[in-house]
Amino acid sequence: MRLKEQMPELDGATAWLNGRRTKYDLIGRNPTLIHFWSISCHLCKEAMPVLNKFRDKYNNELNMIAVHMPRSKYDTDLEQIEDVAIEHNILHPIFVDNDLELTNVFDNQYVPAYYLFDKEGKLRHVQSGGSGMVMLEQRIIRLLNEPNR
Repeated sequence: MRLKEQMPELDGATAWLNGRRTKYDLIGRNPTLIHFWSISCHLCKEAMPVLNKFRDKYNNELNMIAVHMPRSKYDTDLEQIEDVAIEHNILHPIFVDNDLELTNVFDNQYVPAYYLFDKEGKLRHVQSGGSGMVMLEQRIIRLLNEPNR
């Protein structure tokens, strides 16, 4: 995805954990952070406490969706995904993408990866890797402080 592109439909999940969301549930009031992760990704697990902090700190101001992107056949086991989600306190909705449907729409190749959309659903920031969480939070704050149009 390129900056300023519209958020795609959240279609093609093999399962949803912690509730299902649509694009239309997310657009209009709050910015949305969509983060890609995998149960076999050590950096993803290290980043999860920071993401959970964002979720709790900006609870009523920021939408969050996790997309579980498998990196191997082992990563497609729904029971394992549920166990890791519980272990790492992922309480926000999880789009399980075992068929890589949403991964391909985003043209995402990395975990962890972060896609930050503004209130209108336009992509405003993309980053990947285990570092840069301070910059990600600064981008979140910038979007939260934008005036409503």
